[in-house]
Amino acid sequence: MAIEKVKEYFRKYDMENRVQEFEVSSATVELAAEALRCEPCRIAKTLSFMVNGHPVLVVAAGDTKIDNPKYKAQFGTKAKMLMPDEAQTMIGHAVGGVCPFAINAGVVVYLDISLKRFQTVFPACGSSNSAIELTIEELEKYSSYTAWIDVCKGWS
Repeated sequence: MAIEKVKEYFRKYDMENRVQEFEVSSATVELAAEALRCEPCRIAKTLSFMVNGHPVLVVAAGDTKIDNPKYKAQFGTKAKMLMPDEAQTMIGHAVGGVCPFAINAGVVVYLDISLKRFQTVFPACGSSNSAIELTIEELEKYSSYTAWIDVCKGWS
């Protein structure tokens, strides 16, 4: 199960006890915000795309949408999200629990600048009823991100 992979990943850093599991679904930004009792904007949603034949994750604030012109300028291609079965296979997590931790080799992670306005954010942890609260510095460290990018709209 993907959440077990994520807990194992965080165990290396003695942080597995920070992974929260809920009795209710946290599969969408709204459901996660409700489960965590926080603002939806603080949910760090992880979106999975195909870029030039390779899976890419973009972690962004919960109140954002992909800005197609910015995305195309960044990646040189139109935004094409992975289908749910593709996400499971290529990323290693099912839609609703996709996160930048304990992912398959070769998946490139980007962090959207929409997250920088928060001290802490809540990414999922591999299941549709989990999350972890991380500072932005911790998100950088544990996501093994490649770069900060600006591909979202609706938040500034």
